[in-house]
Amino acid sequence: MKLPVSNGYRQSRIGGKLDLIQASGQLHRSNMSRFAAKNDLARERVPGEETRVEYVELFFDLVFVFAVTQISHTLLKHLTVSGAFQAAFLLMAVWWVWVYTSWVTNWLDPRRNAVRLMLFVLMLAGLILSTSIPEAFETRAPVFVGAYIFMQLSRTAFIVWAQRDFNARNFRNMSRVLAWFVLSSVFWIAGAFAEHETRFAIWIVALLIEYVSPAARFWTPWSGASSTADWDIDGGHMAERSALFIIIALGESVLVTGATIAEADLTFGAVAAFLAAFVTTLAMWWIYFNAGAEMGRHSIEAANDPGRLARIAYTYMPVLLVAGIIVTAVGDELALAHPTGHHAELATVLVLTGGPALYIFGNIMFKWTVSGAVPRSHVVGLLLLLLAGVFGHNFDPMPLSAITSVILLIVAYWEHRLKEARTIVQNA
Repeated sequence: MKLPVSNGYRQSRIGGKLDLIQASGQLHRSNMSRFAAKNDLARERVPGEETRVEYVELFFDLVFVFAVTQISHTLLKHLTVSGAFQAAFLLMAVWWVWVYTSWVTNWLDPRRNAVRLMLFVLMLAGLILSTSIPEAFETRAPVFVGAYIFMQLSRTAFIVWAQRDFNARNFRNMSRVLAWFVLSSVFWIAGAFAEHETRFAIWIVALLIEYVSPAARFWTPWSGASSTADWDIDGGHMAERSALFIIIALGESVLVTGATIAEADLTFGAVAAFLAAFVTTLAMWWIYFNAGAEMGRHSIEAANDPGRLARIAYTYMPVLLVAGIIVTAVGDELALAHPTGHHAELATVLVLTGGPALYIFGNIMFKWTVSGAVPRSHVVGLLLLLLAGVFGHNFDPMPLSAITSVILLIVAYWEHRLKEARTIVQNA
């Protein structure tokens, strides 16, 4: 007598005994289990509740405090056009490692031991990556590349392994991502053993491949392209992770300012430059976190396709903000070192005004992406900063730093008043 099929199993009577025989689909999964996680490592999401950022994610971020500091110091030591391009390149590489990890921990649960172990391994590799940054284009190029491609490939392979039997769409998506990283790794490795000028050119190709891949939806010839609908993310978690990296950059600015004033002679000019640097950092925090961060959070949580919005607003845009903060921190350090006594040199003018201008521009792009509107206060502030840059050579570093601080404060206060007005209208 045949017994009914139940829960993917069928029963048959053999030799007078009941044997439980796995159905063909389950047999296939059993055979493949050696190549996939045995347990589902995905985050458990409760409808209507926001996924929290876990402590281990914050612990992981500590490595990138060091990385951002290394980049700012590298730019300070090589304040030239080529030095600026190299610093920008290094920042984009570091950001790409971090943001992809934030995507992975949006899907996987960092409270699970396997995910935690993955993060700890990445931390060690990230520390090696950070230590190699000052000599990344010289003697430590192989170390930099080795750490970088290890982080990108191992983390992506891990999520492919973790989701193979539990999330078919994301398994295919991350398999495509892995293929793109394998392709870029060829260029990373080739550049590591090339001559200096050729190395930079090859590495630019490698990074371009990686930055283009999300816009190309990770298309591969054998499995097509991913859909942004496949990128099922928790919008609030993604917004908070991005905000935390901006906090990291602002914290690095505070560290630079504090360390410089600690070693400087406490003259009037040095103290004034210190206060201007502090006000600048405060205004930067105010401009983004007073309205922009919450605006982005609400937009991505309400989006019909949060993956598409996250690809633009939280994958590409924040690097502009972080770059602006780093360049501003370098300018603050120069103003603290030589506050008065001579007019600012061209490089000093460019970092003192260009850093805040880049930060404002990044905020414009981010807020336009999440809201569809360009804040008028930001446009006015950007124009004032460009004007300060044109006439900056007529000022000593400290007064020029103070001017940029005042401009940023105007933008922050303007946005604050507009937010209050909108709140009054909504509550009326």
